[in-house]
This record gives sequence, structure tokens and C-alpha cells, in this order.
Amino acid sequence: MFTSLLPDVEIPDVGIHEFLFGSLREEDLARPAVIDPKTGAETTYGALSAQIDALAGALAARDVGVGTVVALLCPNIPVYLTALYGVLRTGATVTTVNSLSTADEIEVQLRDAGVTWAVTISPLLAPIAEAASRVGIADDRLIVIDGAPGHPDLLSLLSEKRAAPDVAFDPATHVALLPYSSGTSGTPKGVMLSDRNLIANILQMKTVTDVRPENRVHALMPFFHAYGLCVILGVPLIGRAALVPMARFDFIEFLGDVERTRCSHLFIAPPIVVALAKHPAVAEFDLASVEVVYSGAAPLDGGTMQAASDRVGAPVLQGFGMTELSPAGFLPVLGRPDIPLGSVGLLVPNDTCRIVDIASGEEIADFGADGWTEPGELWIAGPNVMLGYLGNLEATDATIDADGFLHTGDVGRAHRDGYFEIVDRVKELIKYHGHQVAPAELEALLLSNPQIADAAVIGVKDADGEEIPKAFVVPLPGATLTADEVMEYVAERVEPHKKVRLVEFVDAIPKSAAGKILRRRLRDREALARQ
Repeated sequence: MFTSLLPDVEIPDVGIHEFLFGSLREEDLARPAVIDPKTGAETTYGALSAQIDALAGALAARDVGVGTVVALLCPNIPVYLTALYGVLRTGATVTTVNSLSTADEIEVQLRDAGVTWAVTISPLLAPIAEAASRVGIADDRLIVIDGAPGHPDLLSLLSEKRAAPDVAFDPATHVALLPYSSGTSGTPKGVMLSDRNLIANILQMKTVTDVRPENRVHALMPFFHAYGLCVILGVPLIGRAALVPMARFDFIEFLGDVERTRCSHLFIAPPIVVALAKHPAVAEFDLASVEVVYSGAAPLDGGTMQAASDRVGAPVLQGFGMTELSPAGFLPVLGRPDIPLGSVGLLVPNDTCRIVDIASGEEIADFGADGWTEPGELWIAGPNVMLGYLGNLEATDATIDADGFLHTGDVGRAHRDGYFEIVDRVKELIKYHGHQVAPAELEALLLSNPQIADAAVIGVKDADGEEIPKAFVVPLPGATLTADEVMEYVAERVEPHKKVRLVEFVDAIPKSAAGKILRRRLRDREALARQ
């Protein structure tokens, strides 16, 4: 069993709103909390806190409180913070909805979560209004932030100037957030995150994430996803930094936001790191304000990280997390050059970890001559582990064992110096003639080719029914690569059983909003092609 090298944190027995905003000091109130990158308009911590209290008061007057579940469908705009924390201030539970969801998908989530109120903006009203109607949510319980006929709006609710309610609940068992797992390998499930889960993870991340009041943090990762919801809407706020949210991602606009608002911290995903490493437009922008770039949501190779770091002029680091961990499990540490770039850093404080052999179920604890253990599935226990999956005891029991260890489904290994590395998802490993091949390793290698913009690898069946690695490759504009050249490039750099044996050139790699490769879609595409 592995324990964190970082000192334990003390977790206060309060709700998430009280933790973040009840601790505001007089000198914090005038600091900018949110900056609109398009207009430059700033919302101070004092103004944001007042808006949150006013919204909570208006909602409480309508019987929103502990036991109420409110759906939030909204892009990354400044008032997202008011809506989110205004609902949480009442003691209600927030379930965040993917901005790209269809009415059918939203209906499934509303029913599963037991939603009775919803909040959105007018451009996204149609699908959630249709879904709300199907589940019996009246128009007067569907708040449209910027206004729509027949619906309450944010300004009207705030104008009531009602006092925030007194709320009581147990932070250890009260479900504050109910995000839905990404569903990259199955049906999305409601992940129950308590106030204690969230506070624990914010404090765990704060031990090594140096975010200060003078900092500005670019916030492009979608707030409906655990990365944006729990990391970006948590760590910078407790550090009293300013958030610069981005409603709709565009790489050139992103670079412009960073230059114009002088962002110091970037929380991004691997596809954006790849763009920072390879896109020619990076050289056209002044990114000197950037102090550090954090990547998460999917594995990233050290070579790409170094290339991006060289172009940005700041360290590029990666951590590891999943929604069920609230969401961080391993953290990169600034100022530790001994930790290789491909690593995900140290286990978070207060947590313990086991590495378990996938085939035998035996625990792996011995370090090899190179300092690493053999790879195995990562099991993690600690105060950041979710309460469970909503209404799905079977899935919960299959994920969290009797000792409280969350079986992550990710393959990783530990170094004797305390840092860890992610190999791939257990379900994604390709079984080639008895060998286990990690798609992420091959994808990293493919990205090191200067003619490849993006890549994904899955296992497919050959004529003999054996599983072999197939690469889907997005060439850079003007590239002259052939499939044989791609396979030769990989073959020269890997052991024979890891060679890519099929290549298909594509226009884009399917990815989730958080940047995870949706290999399931590639497998579905492959199955259709073979019919």
C-alpha cells in the first residue's frame, strides 16, 4: 500500500459554500473574482458573494433547499458562479448538464437525478425546456438567466433582495454536486459528491497548486465536467484569484484571452497542450504572463509536454483524476525536476493507493531495478472518494470495495521516489498474442511525429480473429505521410508486439468536451465498416 508523501490536510466540518465564501476577509471583497474576457468587466468577490446570497434567498422563498435537485445547463460565463453557488447556498444539490446534450439525453438525466428545478440561458433553452416538460417541471421552475417569456430570470430573482436562508446538513453525507460520469465506456451515472468530498479535494490540490490573489486563471474546461466544476471553480476561488471563463472554445480566441487578460495559470486538456506544441499561431501571441500550465482529463506524454512548455515559456504539468475522486487523485509538483514530465505526480494528501495485478488480483508493491513497480490497476482510498453512484448500488459496490478503495479502472505504476505514472484504462488495453499494449503509449509516440496533428489507437480483429493495434491519424496540413510510413515510424521505436498494424487517416479524432479520446466511437465505426 502506498501513502502520500504530502502532509495530511485538516478538513473543516462545513458546507462547500461556507468553506469558499464564509471565509472571505475584508481585503478580499474588492478583489476581482471573475473577469469577462470579451468585455473586461469584473465581478468582485464582494459582489459575487452578495449575488449568491440574494439568489439563495429568492430560491429558498420558493422552497428550494436540502433535498431539492437543480439542473444547471449553462456555458462558462461569469454568472455561472452565481447560479451554481446560489443553489448550493440553499442546501440544494446541483446536477450539471452537458451543454451539447439533446432533449432526450437531458430527459434521462433529469429523471435519474430527480430534478425539480432547472437553470439555463436562452440559447440553450429549447432542449432543456422540452426535457423539463416531459418530466413535469413547470415553466416557473425553469430559470432562464438572461430572460425568456414565461420563465423567471436571474435579475428579477436577485432584485427581490431576500436574505439567504439558514441551512443545516451533515457535510459528510450531504450531496452537493451530482455530475454525471463521462460515459466514454458505458451509460453515464450520477456521481454523488458530498461537501466534505469537495472541500477535501480542494485542500488536497491547494497543497501543491500555488494560486494567489494576484493570479488570473483561464477557465476554458467546461464547468459541467468535474475538471471545470471541482478544480477550476474551487482551487482559484479559495486562493482568491480571478477566473477568466471561456464560453465556447476557439484556440485563437483562447490565446488572445491569455494575452489580453495576462493569465498566469492555465488549466487545460491534452488536445490543447498538443495545439500549444504544434499550432503555428502560438508564436503570434505574447504568453509571457503564464506561470504554469496544468493538464488533466486524459494521459499526456512527456515529449508533447516539453514541446508545449518550450513554446509557452512555462512548465507544463499533468495530474490524474476522475469524477469519482472529486476529481484529483495525483498532483504534479512545481519545482520537482526529478519527477519526469510523463508522470502524474504525487498521490494527494490523506489518501492511500494500491496497485493490483489485472490478471491475478495480487497486490504489486516491489520496485524493479529501474525504480518502478510493474503496472496494475490503481485503487485509491481517502476523503475525496465519492459517496457512490446515485440509485445504483450494484455499480457502487463494483467500484468501491469493503475497505473503501475506489477501483479506478486505470492502469498505473509507482516509482520508489513517490511519484506515479498512468499507463492506460484497463478496458482500453489491447491484448496482442498474450501481450498487453497500451493505446496511450502508441498515441504519444504518434504525436511525436512532426507530420501528425492528432492520433488515436484501438484494438481491432485481424483476419485470424486476433486483436491488433490500429491507428487513426490526423495529418498536419501539407503532410505527405503514407500508412506504411506511419507504421514504420512506430515500428522503429517500440517492441515488436506493440507495432501499429493498420492505419486510417481521418479528419478528426472524436473526443469528449474534457478532451478524452472517445475510443468507443472509433470501435463502433470500425464495427460498422466491417458489416
